[in-house]
Amino acid sequence: MNKYLSTAYKFGGLGGVLSVLSFYSLSFLNPDPTNLNLIFGYFLVPVSIYLSIKFYKEYSNSGFLSFAEGMTVGFVTYGIIGILSIVGIWLVLQFSPELFEVIRKQKLDLLIENRQLIIAQVGENSFFATEESMKNLTPWNVAVNDGLWKIIPGMFFSIIISIILRKNPN
Repeated sequence: MNKYLSTAYKFGGLGGVLSVLSFYSLSFLNPDPTNLNLIFGYFLVPVSIYLSIKFYKEYSNSGFLSFAEGMTVGFVTYGIIGILSIVGIWLVLQFSPELFEVIRKQKLDLLIENRQLIIAQVGENSFFATEESMKNLTPWNVAVNDGLWKIIPGMFFSIIISIILRKNPN
């Protein structure tokens, strides 16, 4: 089992650390780094999954890869990225409450700015419910949202990459 997980640990850990560093760095460029970090995640997650599966196939499994092995390595990789991202971003926001307040204010301002459009699309009750949840936003909510947006696409990327790299012995 360890041969499956050694590359996943390395690339998942590296991806998780890069995600947190990206969030922190982007906070200096943009008052609300959450959206830019999500975009960076759409690049980071598939690259990390690809590299972990590719390295597993080439260096731990003699050039062969079953779909199940690829999915296992991919699952551990995107799981670690997501968990490290959640914990790291939560810690950044805990130690920087002013950054969190800027993020919450930006999200609330965007919601209010698009009030008429949102009410037209989903109704007034949904708008007010969303506004109330934005007022009650916590650092944990921001961190979990970022982590989930790394885990959910990771599932799909793992499937695609495992199919592409699959090579069974004859």
